[in-house]
Order: sequence, then C-alpha cells, then structure tokens
Amino acid sequence: MENTHVINALRLVQSADAFKARLSGEFSSVHGVSVNEFFLMKHLASASLNRLSRAELAKRMHLSASTVTRMAAPMEKLGLLGREVVERDARLSFVVLTETGQTRLQEAEATFAKRAEAAFQDRWEPEELATLSELLGRLVAGSPASLT
Repeated sequence: MENTHVINALRLVQSADAFKARLSGEFSSVHGVSVNEFFLMKHLASASLNRLSRAELAKRMHLSASTVTRMAAPMEKLGLLGREVVERDARLSFVVLTETGQTRLQEAEATFAKRAEAAFQDRWEPEELATLSELLGRLVAGSPASLT
C-alpha cells in the first residue's frame, strides 16, 4: 500500500490539473486568456495598487521572472496589463493590471465561479465542503501566493 501522503498529493495535483483543463477551453474561447493568465491577473488584483514587480509576481506564481515576462508581453499588447517604471531606478518596473484587465478578470471570475460550483455540487455535502475548504486553507496558509 502506498503512503497516504503520496496518495493525497497525487490526488491533489491530479484534481487541480483536471479542473484547469475544464477551464482552459472556456477561458480561451470566451475570455481570450489562458488559465495561467487568469491567475496572473488574480495575483495583480490582490496586490496593492494592482501591481507587482516581475520578481514578486514570479515568486507568487512559482515561475521564473523570464516566464512572467513572456506571459505578460502579449497581455500588454491586448491592454490587459501595463508596465510602470520606477523613476529613481529604471531597472525596476511593475506589472500593472489595467482597467481593461480588471474587467476581463471580473468576467473570467464569473466563469471560474460557475465551474467551481459545478465541480463540487453533485458530490459534496455542505459540511464536507466546509471541511475541505478548511483543510485546503491549511495548505496555503502563510503563502504569498494565496489568493483567498
């Protein structure tokens, strides 16, 4: 028999991947963003002034700064993100969620909420959902990447 910790970790990753896969097509076709771009906008929306440095955004998303740069470039062209340079230090810049990005994020959040409800509605009792929420909250407690 496998270790319970290993089984739980595998199930957690597998369920997250399956949920992302269900979101992917709808996000792309309806909102014109990927699931990862959605999470990038969520992190910016949760930050002070809707902005983060590329390094901080990379840290929160568990990505490299160069990956964040590659993700942000097309989003900037679409007007979802902007770039804010610090006058005193031109090497430091922030990725900023624009008004257009905020609107797109709100629309995508409605889709996310609809998919989240569908994922849990037919197999969980309200008490079980509350317990699951509390247990998952422990996993992300203290993380700078927490979006809740």
